[in-house]
Amino acid sequence: MDIEDHDEIARAFHEAVNMQPAELEKWLSTEESRAVGWTHEGEHESVGHEAGRRIVEIKRTKKAELTDDDYAHMRKVVGYVHRHMAQKPDGDVTDTRWRQSLMNWGHDPLKA
Repeated sequence: MDIEDHDEIARAFHEAVNMQPAELEKWLSTEESRAVGWTHEGEHESVGHEAGRRIVEIKRTKKAELTDDDYAHMRKVVGYVHRHMAQKPDGDVTDTRWRQSLMNWGHDPLKA
């Protein structure tokens, strides 16, 4: 990946991830966070929960220290958030698994 790709991915990532690292860490420590999402066979942590922990690490890493793997994860996060937002259910989403899953990926749809 070149610098322009990195810049575009970073911009999209920061638009998609609207939770701050401490806020995301607090959410990831809840039972609700651990209860949603898809889990690989034989593993205890959901894919989204693991992604959330990685998002915290990325957000706390200086831009110059980000790797191509970090940018690939950032791109994956952006794709997930965009796909999941397109599946928004009707009505109040405050206490839905849909919102909780998005929050595992660093996006709280109730934030302005």
